[in-house]
Amino acid sequence: MTTTLAPALELDSPLQGLPGVGPRRAERLREAGLETVEDLLFHLPFRYEDRTRCSRIFELAPGLPATIRARLLSPRLIRTRRRGFTIFEAILDDGSGAIRSVWYNQPYLDKVLVSGREGFFYGEPRLAREGMNALVLQNPEFELLGEEEEPEETIHTGRIVPVYRSASGLGGRALRRLIHQALSALGDGIEDFLPSEIRRKLSLTWRGLALRSVHFPPSDPSADTSMEELSEGASPYHRRLIFEEFFLLQVGLALRRRQRRLEERGFRYRFTEETRRKLAALLPFPLTRAQKRVLREIQEDMEGPAPMNRLLQGDVGSGKTVIAALTLAIAAENGLQGALMAPTEILAEQHHRKLEALLRTGAYTLDLLTSSVRGAGRRKLLERVESGETSILIGTQALIGSSVRFARLGLVVVDEQHRFGVVQRAALREKGYRPDILVMTATPIPRSLSLTVYGDLEHSLLDEMPPGRQTIKTLLRAEEHRDRVYEGIRRELARGRQAFIIYPLVEEKEQSELKAAVEMAERLQRGPFADLRVACMHGRMNRPQRDETMAAFARGEIQVLVATTVVEVGIDVPNATVLVVEHPERFGLSQLHQLRGRVGRGSEKAYCILMLPEKLSEEARRRVEVLANESDGFRIAQKDLEFRGPGDILGTRQHGLPALRAGNLIRDASLMTLARREASAFVERLAGGEAKLSRALAQRLERRWQGRFNLLQAG
Repeated sequence: MTTTLAPALELDSPLQGLPGVGPRRAERLREAGLETVEDLLFHLPFRYEDRTRCSRIFELAPGLPATIRARLLSPRLIRTRRRGFTIFEAILDDGSGAIRSVWYNQPYLDKVLVSGREGFFYGEPRLAREGMNALVLQNPEFELLGEEEEPEETIHTGRIVPVYRSASGLGGRALRRLIHQALSALGDGIEDFLPSEIRRKLSLTWRGLALRSVHFPPSDPSADTSMEELSEGASPYHRRLIFEEFFLLQVGLALRRRQRRLEERGFRYRFTEETRRKLAALLPFPLTRAQKRVLREIQEDMEGPAPMNRLLQGDVGSGKTVIAALTLAIAAENGLQGALMAPTEILAEQHHRKLEALLRTGAYTLDLLTSSVRGAGRRKLLERVESGETSILIGTQALIGSSVRFARLGLVVVDEQHRFGVVQRAALREKGYRPDILVMTATPIPRSLSLTVYGDLEHSLLDEMPPGRQTIKTLLRAEEHRDRVYEGIRRELARGRQAFIIYPLVEEKEQSELKAAVEMAERLQRGPFADLRVACMHGRMNRPQRDETMAAFARGEIQVLVATTVVEVGIDVPNATVLVVEHPERFGLSQLHQLRGRVGRGSEKAYCILMLPEKLSEEARRRVEVLANESDGFRIAQKDLEFRGPGDILGTRQHGLPALRAGNLIRDASLMTLARREASAFVERLAGGEAKLSRALAQRLERRWQGRFNLLQAG
């Protein structure tokens, strides 16, 4: 029977319009994220198999996949004693020899693979149980010749064949057929929305050809790609689809940046000599060259008419908090309120303590808003914020809640910590008079990620450490060396130094190898550090308890602080020279680097000791070895990205960005940089009237961004 496809099939058509896709299958595909024909075509192969060369049966060898052209002989369906389990077998003969082929639990083949039919068969020959060097093909892929219902070109054999990951139970063969049907129905009706001048400049393949060839690459030797390029996602077809995806993303971000530059914040900052004098008086130490440069960049933003939208990156200990404090002070000196938003209550508390210390000589009122502030205290705090009495408000994401009303919000500093995204930042803007926004990352992130997650922001980089910061020696130690590690800690403590010991959990779970901070602190106090003061700090303590523990440690009254990752950011104790991390494999590389930054803040040599468990996977060992051999935060962040992927590091879905379907931020970083450059230039040409936003490109942008931020209003 010949299948007729509806002629009106388009990329936006629902999959239910394809033959074989009824309501039930369409719903299952929708659950896998495949709703339209375009979604299906962007379900790209994860690898390819070269089935172009036909082998003769007498050439077959066990373990070497091969394609043969053969005739079916003696087919039969065997129903076994096991209920519901069938075996279909046949002899395949090509004149040079014969081989037995079996298919398990596919009884319908009894009506498909009939005696005398010829076809292509692909599989891996294996030695048969009966021995005598006999070979057998198990569940080979096949494509019969001479069938009316088959397409003219083979799609499962006799060519370079795409291999797909299953989608909601739909296997690779079914997906291959479905994708081929869709491409055949679309024909030449795939519109290319990329500006023609960009396509020509970069020698990019036409979109329709790219979509067809990425699934069914040409198999002839003269084709302009190789199996290696296909497998690595580096073929001209992949390159085209990856570039267009990145281009749509970067055009959206460039339009957003332009839209912001056209906005008026409603007020202007004044940098008087009096302001400069007050700011200089706040700091008991000189700024680094990098800090001065970044402050100039921020000042230039603040002096302009449009709101600042800037990302501040810097390695652990590079002085980001000082920049935040001075920027908040600038807002306060101009009669504006500032807000600092942290991802957790603990970090908000730590920022509050640090800003109070840095700004104590200024006449600024700082308040802390967390869920711990309740009742009358919360009402009075909110009244102070609304009246303008509060100069700087520090808190969590609750700062963008409807109950918080500012008198005149001028600046928002976001301690991003990879947890807030462009959508949350957009919500912040609605709280005040188009406030300036400064986003700080806790640790450096690779450029390919910063161009996406923070692509709507201008970038500043602190690439210099304050004087006096020591290089931290990082050591890997096995459990059998624990006593020697404790001896080394005691030697440091005898010199008047202090130590952190970090545990990944608060309470020990049943049958868990992880040590709990509370329990281990008690053991250490009774054991190796019995003559010293050991304290424990964790996220379940209330704020006064944490405050007192931190203060006592800072005063030197506590020699060993056993803690969970509440010390990851914000504790600055120059006298602490040793940090021990238990079960480092449980942390990300960037998080370990952040923890390591808690020591080495004074003039003394510092040590970070990673205690390895007895059982450690090879990948986990490679990860911790990176930390032992590397001190540069940007290189560590790149390695973290390679090990864990962007989603794990950033939670990119939380950042309000379109999901990537073709591109890979690690593999395709250079294409992302190229797409950003071309997108920025294209948007500038749009603004100058030198280019036009085509209907096709406008539709693609709107569809990819799903109406976020009213992007196209700026075009």
